[in-house]
Amino acid sequence: MRARLILNGKKADRLDVRAAVANLRGAGHDLEVRVTWEQGDAARMVAEAAADGVTRVIAGGGDGSINEAATGLLALAADQRPALGILPLGTANDFATACGIPAEPAAALQLALTGEPAGIDAGRCNDGIFVNVASGGFGAEITADTPVALKNFLGGGAYTLMGLLKAIDFRPYDVAIRTPTGELPGTFVVAAICNGRQAGGGQQLAPSALIDDGLLDMVFLRPFPLASVPQVIDEVLHRRDDGRFVVHRRLPWVEIEATGPVPVNLDGEPMRASRFRFSCEPCSLRLVVPSSCPCLTGSR
Repeated sequence: MRARLILNGKKADRLDVRAAVANLRGAGHDLEVRVTWEQGDAARMVAEAAADGVTRVIAGGGDGSINEAATGLLALAADQRPALGILPLGTANDFATACGIPAEPAAALQLALTGEPAGIDAGRCNDGIFVNVASGGFGAEITADTPVALKNFLGGGAYTLMGLLKAIDFRPYDVAIRTPTGELPGTFVVAAICNGRQAGGGQQLAPSALIDDGLLDMVFLRPFPLASVPQVIDEVLHRRDDGRFVVHRRLPWVEIEATGPVPVNLDGEPMRASRFRFSCEPCSLRLVVPSSCPCLTGSR
């Protein structure tokens, strides 16, 4: 099998990565390395790998690097897409961590080269791609402002909780939300459209999300008064489908139209638009994950 590691240029000087590559080559693996310099390089290198007959590409970096590699793969015809492996080298590595991919470079590369690929979904937002989470509105502010003590006390719920608390003073975007089951009435703040389970450095947004079920896990937030914070927290923690303020849905698509531009992050990559269509592209990628990956349907 011919494999190619597409390594984020900021990580090219890591001695543990160099040692892992050398050891695996010494063990007989055909592993080439390409290093990115600027945005767009990874997608281009994926296309070059496919044209060169490479059967497995490995994204070396964080969630943004995975996103760019996936974008390159989805630009190819389905029968020309190499399988995707992950070498997690980012700050948070949310997607890789949730999938159970080892954090240590030697173990991660060993898995990427020898593991079995599984068909997984990808999310699409207009012309953009997300593999993990698309977040909007106040979501980008939450992680940096969440106190460490609160994270330690509430665990994964801290990310969502801080977002809800910040929303007390947040003026919601005026949006219309359409789903396969009808429109969602009222004014909403769109918090997260999830293919993966976590974001913000380990904070669980969709703890039961599966990456191969053909569905996206969605969290919508209605405006709420300060006096209703206890109820909001209760609805978040208990994940009711139809709370008074927090609404959870698991659907193949959602369309959102705003009166003005809304900021959205796709796996941390920013974009702005006033109309969005978020949709799931079922089993459009083949990802190398451990046999024990908890995010696959068969794990239940």
